[in-house]
Order: sequence, then C-alpha cells, then structure tokens
Amino acid sequence: MIYYLKTITKGVYACIGLFTILSISCKNKENGAANNADKPSLNSFIAQTYKENLINCAAYVDSIQHTQSRQELERYYLEARSLFKAAEPVLAFQDVSNYSFLNAPNILKIEEEDLTNIRINDPKSFQTLEESIYADNLDMQTIHGAAHLITQRLKLLEKNTDLSYLKDHHILWMLRDALLRVALTGITGYDSPVLEASLSESATVYNTLKSIIIAAKPKFQDKALYDAWLNEINQTIGLLSKGEFISFDRFSFIKNHTNKQLTLFNKTVADWKVKFPFTMAINNDATSVFSNATFNTKHFTDLKNPKTGDAVVQLGQLLFNDPNLSKKGNMSCATCHHKDKAFTDGLQISRGQKRNAPTLTYAALQQKFFYDTRAGSLEGQIVAVVTNQTEFHADLDYLLEKVEQNTAYKPLFDSIYNGKITDFTIRNAIAEYIRSLSPFNSKFDNNINGLENTITDSEKLGFNIFMGKGKCATCHFPPVFNGTIPPAFNETEVELLGVPSKNDTINALVDADLGGFHLFGTAERKYFFKTPTVRNAALTAPYMHNGVYTELTEVVDFYNRGGGAGIGIDLPLQTLPPDPLQLTKKEQQALVDFMASLTDSNFKK
Repeated sequence: MIYYLKTITKGVYACIGLFTILSISCKNKENGAANNADKPSLNSFIAQTYKENLINCAAYVDSIQHTQSRQELERYYLEARSLFKAAEPVLAFQDVSNYSFLNAPNILKIEEEDLTNIRINDPKSFQTLEESIYADNLDMQTIHGAAHLITQRLKLLEKNTDLSYLKDHHILWMLRDALLRVALTGITGYDSPVLEASLSESATVYNTLKSIIIAAKPKFQDKALYDAWLNEINQTIGLLSKGEFISFDRFSFIKNHTNKQLTLFNKTVADWKVKFPFTMAINNDATSVFSNATFNTKHFTDLKNPKTGDAVVQLGQLLFNDPNLSKKGNMSCATCHHKDKAFTDGLQISRGQKRNAPTLTYAALQQKFFYDTRAGSLEGQIVAVVTNQTEFHADLDYLLEKVEQNTAYKPLFDSIYNGKITDFTIRNAIAEYIRSLSPFNSKFDNNINGLENTITDSEKLGFNIFMGKGKCATCHFPPVFNGTIPPAFNETEVELLGVPSKNDTINALVDADLGGFHLFGTAERKYFFKTPTVRNAALTAPYMHNGVYTELTEVVDFYNRGGGAGIGIDLPLQTLPPDPLQLTKKEQQALVDFMASLTDSNFKK
C-alpha cells in the first residue's frame, strides 16, 4: 500500500511542479512584454509570489479541516505541501521560528531554559499531517486539529510579512540557504518520513530558486553567469524530478551540483558587487560543504571576539595536555581524549565517569556539549571538567594558580592575551585548540571535493544509504554528521534511541542512565542523549553513551532492527523510527565502509 502511495505521490508532485513552472513562465513573459518602468522590483516579485504560495497553501490546508475522505485528505495535503515547499526558501530564511513550527518532526518539542521555564508541545506541523493522513487508521481529531493551527499560522504569516527590507546580500543568502537545505536535509527524507517525497519536493524548491534567478536577470552584468545558473538549475530540477528515493545518487548530486552551485554563488557575489555585513555559520566564500574552509567557527560560540590563530591553538594544546591543572596532578584533558584514538580513550566508560568519552574532533561545530547537553559552550564545558570531583576536582581559582606558577606559560599569554592570565583566557585557549580539530580531510571529503578519485563502490553506496534508505542523516546531519541542524546550524538535537544496558537482542533492557532528564528533571527527557558525530567513528570504539557496542557492525545492526523498539525495549517517546530498515548484509557493510572513509587523514598511519 505504501509503495503505491509513493508512486501516486511522485506523479502528483510532478504535475504540481509543472504547473508551478508554467505559472512562473507566464508571469515572466508578461513582465518581459511590459516596459522596464512597469516591471516589479525583485523584492516585490519575491514578496508577491511568496504571499500567493502562503495564501493558496492555507486554502488547501483549510480544506483538510472540512473533509473525512481519505482520498480528499491526501489530495489536499499534496497540494498544500507542494505550495509550502515552493514558499520554503523565503519562509525558512525570513522566519526560522515559524518555518520550524510548520515543518517540525512529529515528536514532542521540549524547550528547557531553566527550572521555571520548561515548555512541552505536541507538534502541529506538515509532518504531523503526513504521518496522520497516511496512517492505516485515520485520527480525524489530530488531522483536523493540526490543519486548523497550520491554516491560522499561514494566514498570520501572509498578513504580517514585509520583505521590503531585502537587499542583494539577503537574496543571495536566501538562495544559498535553500540549495544547502536541499543537499543536507531535503534529499534525506528528513521532513517527508512516510511518503519519502523528498526528491520531488526538492525539485519544487529549485523551481522557486529558478523564478528568483529569472526575476533577478537585470542584476547580472555577466550574462553567461546568468545562463549558467539557469542551465545548472534546470539540470538539477530534471535530476530531482526523475529521481527515485532509494536509488538516488546523493554523492554525485552534491559533488557535481551542490558544489557547482556554491561556485556560481560566489561568482554572483562578485558580479553583483555584494558585500556581506557579517558571516553566519557558513563562510560567505565557501565553495564546498565538506571543507575546513566551510564553517565560521565563531558562529558556534557566544563570545564576541574569541582569540584565534596558530599561537593560541599551540597554547591550548599545551594546557590540554597538562596534568598539573588537576588537583592531584594526575589528570589532563588528554587523559580521556587520546589523540591516537581520535580524542577518545577506548574505554567503555571513562575513568571515574559514568559515560563513554566522545570524540573531540568536530566538537566545536555544535551548540550543546556533554551527552546530556548540560553545557552551552566549549569554555563552559571546561568549567564542568575542572570542578567535577571525579575529573580535575578543583576550581577556577586553582586552575588560575597552577597556570601562573608555570613560568613557561607567561610569555605565551603575554603575546596572545596581552599578559592577561585569567580562568577565562585559560579556558579560551583550550577551547580554541579543540576548535582546531575539524580538518575535513578524510578520504570521503577529498573525493566529494574532487581532490582524489579513490572512493570505493561500497563507500559511495554507504553514503547514499546513510543519506537515504538508512535514514541515518535525518539525525546525523551532514557535513559534520552530528545532531546540529543545517543550514543555520543553530540547534543541536537530542534523541531517544532505546540503547540497551548490554549487547543483548533477546532479553534487552534499556540502559539505566536517564540522560537529559538529569538537567531539569523533565520526565519527557528520560533516556535522551545528544547526537554525536560519526566522523572518525572507525577509531572511537566502543560506541553509544554507555559503550555497549564494540563494533560498528553492531551499531548498524541496532539501527537496522529499529533501535530499542526492535529489540523489545518499549519507550513510547523513542525518536528513532521503530520500523526495521530492511538493510541487506551488503548495505550494512557499506554503511560501515562509508563511516571508515570519514577518518581524518592525520590519523592515518
């Protein structure tokens, strides 16, 4: 039944996409026939089409409230969803909060600021509608309730949207965000969990990008660049429109299209003579999403002017490896984070701790720290280590005292921090060293960037499964493959997987560690843990927060069974889909091979 629905869905989306293209084409012809004075500004064009998409989307969602026919529910949903995707490039850039509300996963939304401000909300989103409308049994109360809230939100958005502020740099950022969102979440099935309509929906997004490029034609001084954009977008739309979710070659798509579009983006910046007022998570001149030049690491810290550069990194490395900073003088950061093990320690549970030591590689590219997310920055995480009785068992005054006593540190602090040795400058130096551990120089990175041609068929298949059939990338988001959501990278997710206490698939019991519950005592956060990176995973065994699995093949098997639910652990709030993935042995091995290809070259012997 579900495969039949997917086939129908693909055809419907193709028709809707064609209708969108024809509508845009007609409007462009009309505009071309008018005098230049009569042409709407680019801002006006974007605002007009955006508001039309919102109005029409709201009308179809509203219709969902007034029917109980499965056939009509499905038709109205598909129409509404296509219009929502057409509006997505503008909506997701213009109003992240409302976009996140409308496109939220169908799981409880927990917001914890402190003990007095904890909000728990059931989602009322398009994903709620998709899962409810295509369920075996229709829950009309849930469907109609979600449709009502979505309708009201869309109407409010349309009424209160003002895009007159848009400047050229906003429009270029909007385009780039959209193409990155497609590559990093859109084609993975992240927001189409049942229908897996991700490719046709992504084609709809590119139709919107095409309409914006066409409307922006007068801005292009280099007409060959304009033609290159249209040619590239047309190729991308064709590829996505014809693609099939399971077999789609996501590796080639990103290598040959996303990266090319980033190059076109940079050429357009120069052609339009745009100066960006600041840098967001992605560097404004990035030409790949898998590069050490991709990320602006300052985006991931709340510091206004953190010190950077080789000198501070070298100082941080010395402090990282200094056992004298601990009360007994027998423990440094390196005690639990060995460089030769990708900054883990190889133990099931780290010495004196209750959890496995995660890798520090790529740790800078996230918004929450520790498995239970109790720290909000690397500098804050270091405080917790210093004051922990089973780690440094000290305090910040002691940390400062030990550094001041070491005369070798003084000239380094003099040159970097103008002689200011404080607990903060100490922590900042260590944090900067950790921020340097994101090289993006693995075999996989080099191949997707075209620097070498050594990737095997199995490694490439593994990436495509990771990004598609395996649904791994719906929690481990590329390019970091951790829980920080692209393309804004403002939020790091936590998940409930149902990890067992022992490697047991017959009499499995959930591990007793309550994870995120310990932060504020929120019952709905029991057994939730931050999603770590799988980069360098081949070096970081054992796996999971409790080190229960010693081999990557065991981890893949756990996911393939449906997580905890697949081995008999009943946790109603499990965020991992409980259905088996039905991966073949070849596909499971391919996943392991892909993860091994993510080993940074500096760890290769």
